[in-house]
Amino acid sequence: MIFLTHLAAVLDNWDPRVVDGIAAEHRVIAFDNRGVGASKGRTPASVAAMARDAVAFIRALGFDQVDLLGFSLGGFVAQVIAQEEPQLVRKVVLAGTGPAGGDGIDKVTPITIRAMLKGGLTFKDPKTYLFFTRTPNGKAAARKFLKRLKERTDDRDKAFSPVAFRAQLKAINAWATQQPSDLSSIRQPVLVANGDQDLMVPSSNSVDLARRLPNARLTLYPDAGHGGVFQYHEEFVAEVLDFLSAA
Repeated sequence: MIFLTHLAAVLDNWDPRVVDGIAAEHRVIAFDNRGVGASKGRTPASVAAMARDAVAFIRALGFDQVDLLGFSLGGFVAQVIAQEEPQLVRKVVLAGTGPAGGDGIDKVTPITIRAMLKGGLTFKDPKTYLFFTRTPNGKAAARKFLKRLKERTDDRDKAFSPVAFRAQLKAINAWATQQPSDLSSIRQPVLVANGDQDLMVPSSNSVDLARRLPNARLTLYPDAGHGGVFQYHEEFVAEVLDFLSAA
């Protein structure tokens, strides 16, 4: 299973409970796409180019068919791969993401910048505000998630660069304003998952994805935001494993 990650993320931004949970039964490969983290090159400013790079990476590893888990921006990339290279993809998990032209995705940049400023003022990681609700449950989940991200101390990835950040924001803005794709061409089984109160990619987009994809199932986690699959990591991993093993 190939993991495709979110805006401004490197390898160390994957929740180890999700990675380890799925890796217990399936081979998991997480990677930095071009220009991200320790990967060299120039970060593409379009989702289509990111998808081409991901396909090149998968083929360079010698795989003829893979499963995809795309979170947020990674979910955009996963959709394009499934459309452009259908023979390469067996099953897809789309978490915290939405279709091209989806409702509210054009607000990702201002929402992210505000969270970064608020994080700086409150000495908190912006993901506290971007990924989780501000309820007691959400705040507790944010603290636990951020603590888990620091568990691995050796050989940590390089920090995300401002140049790559700007390129990814440009790609997201273009995705948000382009004409919707015909998702009926994605015939593979798809698991769509999100929190029911996603601030970054409104949860209505997950409902829209599940409705428009011909072979999809939908899970919305209660009192959870963009990082709902991390807040409910045990339930999410169990559902992914069941999804991947189903005929």
